[in-house]
Amino acid sequence: MAVVREFTLPDLGEGLTGAEIVRWLVQVGDVVAVDQPVVEVETAKAMVDVPCPYGGVVTARYGEEGTEVPVGAPLITVAVPEGSEDGSAPPVTESPADGGSGNVLVGYGTAGPAARRRRVQLSPGPPRETVAVAPAGPLPVISPLVRRLAREHDVDLRRLKGSGPEGLILRADVERAVAAPAPAAAPASAPGPALAPEPAPAVAPEGERVPLRGVRGAVADKLARSRREIPDATCWVDADATELLAARAAMNAAGGPKVSVLALLARICTAALARFPELNATVDREGREIIRLPDVHLGFAAQTDRGLVVPVVRDAQTRTIEGLSEEIARLTEAARTGTLAPAQLTGGTFTLNNYGVFGVDGSTPIINHPEAAMLGVGRITPKPWVHQGELAVRQVVQLSFTFDHRVCDGGTAGGFLRYVADCVEQPLVLLRRL
Repeated sequence: MAVVREFTLPDLGEGLTGAEIVRWLVQVGDVVAVDQPVVEVETAKAMVDVPCPYGGVVTARYGEEGTEVPVGAPLITVAVPEGSEDGSAPPVTESPADGGSGNVLVGYGTAGPAARRRRVQLSPGPPRETVAVAPAGPLPVISPLVRRLAREHDVDLRRLKGSGPEGLILRADVERAVAAPAPAAAPASAPGPALAPEPAPAVAPEGERVPLRGVRGAVADKLARSRREIPDATCWVDADATELLAARAAMNAAGGPKVSVLALLARICTAALARFPELNATVDREGREIIRLPDVHLGFAAQTDRGLVVPVVRDAQTRTIEGLSEEIARLTEAARTGTLAPAQLTGGTFTLNNYGVFGVDGSTPIINHPEAAMLGVGRITPKPWVHQGELAVRQVVQLSFTFDHRVCDGGTAGGFLRYVADCVEQPLVLLRRL
């Protein structure tokens, strides 16, 4: 005897209210172990493998791949051997005519007659809808996938003969109907004068519709909120990064962990925020307060196949340049492979955006709400530059700084940007101050 436990989509934290099913990792009838991942979902922040807390046989799955599932909605049910839990599992009830395998997946039927059904009470408390195979009737099709396929291709399911058990209409039946040639029109009863065809009504072409969901939807919501709530302003300056690149080359030539340009810029940002703490802040609109934050959790923009994500380096002000480089590399690789946890994408206090990797010089970044500022870095490229009173070719970069005008005025923002530019041009000055 087994009890059936329902596993629902858990709260994945950080205010997430749902997720999209990307890929099922188990099938109905599979045996799963405790804490084995059963489904891969995409939240607004990351790809997550969701483990099931029950061990047993999967009896049902809920939701097709590509569908949105809210937190608390059922994902699967698992038949757990009796005695393997503390007895708190809801009871299993069967109809008197129960028979067959009992392993019912909606849309696939059972091995027994259609009149035999297995009903499982999914949770204790007030009765809720039970899961069962729909009774036999004039339309023997249950699978949502089959119904959706029929709708997309305008196939009338009532005219199909199912090839599945007991006439169940399967996906293959719909696909055959789609591939079959359309029947010829019946000939007219009597010939008549030829009529000119009426012109088809003009139909405006409709473009492709792309759902705003997952990472793309989260980015859209956050950027729109930033524009609505934050009175931002941007200032920028060109800087000679020749000495910064030379310092990096010297550090990497000395052996040890390699240092990236982004890590050097991150270290410069933490030093600048120590001088201008007004910018490591957030605004409490309800309380009409500016909250200055003690720690720098530095976000950096990373472009991936799934869209733009912003991993966060925790306590960046406590890390060395080598430590920053190592952590940035680790988080970047996790972002590219889609293995970042939601906690690694939230809680930032300041963002560094290196859009120079796209080959552009400048930009006006949108602040990563609810932060108060963002530093943008363009490409580093050879340009004519006056160096020590003479015209020379130097490695020049444009730095742009977008800030929330509520937390400071232009003097503070300009001072921050000028300090960053000075450190880029003379990195030894920064090293002496550390």
